Amino acid sequence: MTKSKNQVNNLAIKMAIALGSGLLAGTLFIFLREYLVGNGQEGVWNTLNLVLFQDISSNSEALGIFYILGQLFVNALQLVIIPMVFTSIALAMCRITDTKKLGRISYKTVMGFLATSIFALGFAGVIGFIAHQAGVFQVSISNISAQVGSEGRNPLLVILDAVPNNVTGAFTQNGKVLSIVFLAVVTGLIIHKLEGEIVLLKKLLEELNKMITVFLSFVITKFGPAAIFVLITRTFAIYGVEHLKPALAYVGIVTVALLVFLVVGYALFILLATRLNPIPFVRKIAKVALFGFSTSSSASTLPLNTQTTVNELGVKEEVASFILPLGMTINMNGTAIMQVIAAIFIASSAGYEITPGRIITIGLLALIASVGTPAAPGAGAIILFTVLTGMGYQNDAAVLAYSLILAINRPVEMLVTALNVVGDAATAVVVAKSEESFDESIYYQ
Repeated sequence: MTKSKNQVNNLAIKMAIALGSGLLAGTLFIFLREYLVGNGQEGVWNTLNLVLFQDISSNSEALGIFYILGQLFVNALQLVIIPMVFTSIALAMCRITDTKKLGRISYKTVMGFLATSIFALGFAGVIGFIAHQAGVFQVSISNISAQVGSEGRNPLLVILDAVPNNVTGAFTQNGKVLSIVFLAVVTGLIIHKLEGEIVLLKKLLEELNKMITVFLSFVITKFGPAAIFVLITRTFAIYGVEHLKPALAYVGIVTVALLVFLVVGYALFILLATRLNPIPFVRKIAKVALFGFSTSSSASTLPLNTQTTVNELGVKEEVASFILPLGMTINMNGTAIMQVIAAIFIASSAGYEITPGRIITIGLLALIASVGTPAAPGAGAIILFTVLTGMGYQNDAAVLAYSLILAINRPVEMLVTALNVVGDAATAVVVAKSEESFDESIYYQ
């Protein structure tokens, strides 16, 4: 146990060092870019960008060393997302012998997600309204090419997506996680119902789940810190100051809001809902937040989040295996906060009237839209268009402001992901504690 705990602590330390180093290196590259471009040496920067940072899928001449290394790591994690979600949830259904308990867990999970989401939206609305009243969002936006967002998608389609009409289609797309959750629940319940008649499939699921655990442990432990450094460095290096200046108001406000909710909001949720000391939770979940920040993908963070929630926070595997994949799909507190503040920023800078009533409407639209947000990088800013369309914020100034959000939102999305994954773990702790599926001795170790 001591050896395992030391390994966990060492990994957390390495991830923190990698994050700090990546931020420093990325910042230095930003300054280098501005220096070279400002002194007429833009060609030197373009060459450096082609060698290190360029997305090779969009440029046939690029080497993109940092892009390749980071993408290989993310691909390795996403490779097992679908089989991990399916096997873990199906086995969890087999282990929960009391169907009434399963119903309680489902109800409490949804209520936990809803409670934190409403609190997050209210918090974001207050912060956004204060910033608007103080004139912080009254900025001049120019020299930005207008972009039209994707067509607004009816958020209620997430209900239809939950039940697939093709099994192979669901298993071949990482974006169909909610469908996999449905199939896994059904499979697990059927295995449980038939008991001894289904032996081979259950054994196969158990063995596959063990293989996935070993694979993920190896990838995260051996390559995680280096990948975090590469991903962070590249993300910050590719941004220029020309887009950051007019967006400082938005980036500053939303970053403060997200950080406060991440550090204080979930700690209060744990304290009020379980009466547990939230300090161990904050300390142990930190590396999951760092990992989510680095990858900007809830799906890629799910393996580490599961390991941490079960092995360090004391949540029984049968509960964590159900709540965390479901949370990755529908629990988007960080996304909702970002969308509320972004919508207020766009409306304010585009000359629309901002009232408490309209902020409430924005919050409701953001809550519904965030549920259908894919667990992938950049998805939140695209789904934001649904909120803007619903509010009617579509004049030229609003489109320009939205273009600015799309241009600079990647660092914000990284912090949003950290919030989302921590929220899933917090809900798992609360539900497990209420169901006596929680080991307090592990939590306080």
